[in-house]
Amino acid sequence: MLESLINPRKVERRPARMLFIGLMYASLSLLLVHFFFSSNEVLSKFSGMIVVTFCVMFSFPFMYFLMKKEEIDDEKAEGFSGIWKMHKDAIYAFIFLFLGFIIAFSFWYIVLQDSNLLNAQIKTYCMMNEIRDIEVCATKYSFNTPVELKLTGAFTKEARFFSLLENNFYVMVFTLLLSLIFGAGAIFVLAWNASVIAVAISVFTENKITGIPLGIGRYMIHGFPEVTAYFIAALAGGIFGVGIIKKGKMEGKLQTITRNVIILIFIALILLIIAAAIEVYITPLLFG
Repeated sequence: MLESLINPRKVERRPARMLFIGLMYASLSLLLVHFFFSSNEVLSKFSGMIVVTFCVMFSFPFMYFLMKKEEIDDEKAEGFSGIWKMHKDAIYAFIFLFLGFIIAFSFWYIVLQDSNLLNAQIKTYCMMNEIRDIEVCATKYSFNTPVELKLTGAFTKEARFFSLLENNFYVMVFTLLLSLIFGAGAIFVLAWNASVIAVAISVFTENKITGIPLGIGRYMIHGFPEVTAYFIAALAGGIFGVGIIKKGKMEGKLQTITRNVIILIFIALILLIIAAAIEVYITPLLFG
């Protein structure tokens, strides 16, 4: 029913509207899990993944529409400027959707004070920050325990830069393959990363709602180029998949699409390098 209330075509022409759609779908996902699954002894253990699953289900119609449109438009694109002009609205739409997810996840996670809602995301956050005892870390960052754990950097900045770049590269490849196999499937990467960032914002702000804007600023300085790279990889995978399927009917257009896909992947790689550099060298200077 939700997909019939909002016209994807109108949203695609005004990407900023995706912010409100992201807010609505992420809010619904967290609230549904909190009120209907938190008391279930078995399902509550998988709350973090169920939240992401709901978010993916709600967002799928928009993702599918945007991917199909970009696949058709790419046949007309030529060169870097042509590719950007053809796909910029979709990229902006993805960014606004992602931002909506982050705001809603962060807000409701802190308001509801239910650590179990994003349990898998807490452990992922601990793992990404090189904390060896993930279970202890997850307990420390629950709402029932004061935030006392101090992160220690075991790596040099250079080592952390390459570690982040390697991890982000694997995520990009996964997004590319997922989109190639299942055009709109990359929405999972979008929702998952937004929920992990929401946990990071909660930790950074010490669970204070008033700190959410600062927390978003801290993580989105490098988050925007990083996630944009994933969006571009998702577009490249979806576009190339359709190009292969239509190979017999396209009269040479497959070559154009393949060239455009290579350009998109190259742009995504550049953005990942920029994002890792910002996260390692610039964010600590601004936020400590």
